[in-house]
Amino acid sequence: MTFTLDKQLERDTVTIAEFSLCRVLLMNNRNHPWVILVPKKDGLVEIADLNSQQRNQLMEEISIVSEKMKKHFKADKMNVAALGNMVRQLHIHIIARYEDDPAWPKPVWAGMIQPYPQHELMEQAEELRKVLTNN
Repeated sequence: MTFTLDKQLERDTVTIAEFSLCRVLLMNNRNHPWVILVPKKDGLVEIADLNSQQRNQLMEEISIVSEKMKKHFKADKMNVAALGNMVRQLHIHIIARYEDDPAWPKPVWAGMIQPYPQHELMEQAEELRKVLTNN
């Protein structure tokens, strides 16, 4: 089975890693350390669309990314969300939050998006690739 990434996710992100279930994407928003996990299965909309083994794997991958990001970015709080209101393809947001960040305490999507300059986007993607794929 092939996997096709939603066009909106493709426009807003850069691929940084491939896990056994999910593609890991960096959100192009320098206001927050923010990645998105997308299970590499076409036709998924809800977490309940995954079978039991896939749901367990998704939780494992969410936990790994959350723990590594919290430690690396010294975050006050990690936000994990699966909304899908604008992009129906199942995807999970994992965002490092700080009590002094631009959107605190509101959700990050209530704030302004500030894209990375291209060179910073590639640097952040490479940094996160190393953080998430090294044990």
